[in-house]
Amino acid sequence: MSERNTVLRSLHDVGLAAWFGGALMGAVGLNGAAQDEGGTEATTARIASSGWSKWTPVSAAAIAVHLVGGSGLLTANAARVAGQQGVAASTLAKTVLTGAALAATAYARMLGKKVESASSPQPETEDGHRISRHPADMEKVNHRLMYMQWAVPALTGGLIILNALHGEQQRPEQQAKGMRHRAMGPPPWHC
Repeated sequence: MSERNTVLRSLHDVGLAAWFGGALMGAVGLNGAAQDEGGTEATTARIASSGWSKWTPVSAAAIAVHLVGGSGLLTANAARVAGQQGVAASTLAKTVLTGAALAATAYARMLGKKVESASSPQPETEDGHRISRHPADMEKVNHRLMYMQWAVPALTGGLIILNALHGEQQRPEQQAKGMRHRAMGPPPWHC
């Protein structure tokens, strides 16, 4: 039970820290700076979009590193997940929350691409007219994007809390107690 998984834990934790921290800094710092310096709605959107676009590859790498570490830890701790009372439930909650954070991140990026496209300088046709690439309702898109940019740090913050719970569940006395309760209690499929 005292097997070390330092590399996997590091991948898991550093990836999650970057995912959470980058999303929170973007929602607070980048969007706030774009608002302060933008002047117009289009310029504000262009500044924020540029920053979020530069963050996207780093965010994708952080998420991948987190998922590799998390998958490795799940494999390494499979016996504990199955045998220690409470670990399977917290692992399931963490898996569901990870899925929600991934979905929120992907949806935020999709909305961000719409804002980026709509706020970029519009090309002109041969006769000098601007080509409009604005989605029908940019106010609605911006509103949804704002919620998603706050949902990502909220969801990843929840993952950090569940990670702390998993750390507590790995204490030797918690493992022994959880294994004892599982052995003495009804089968997990019993309702």
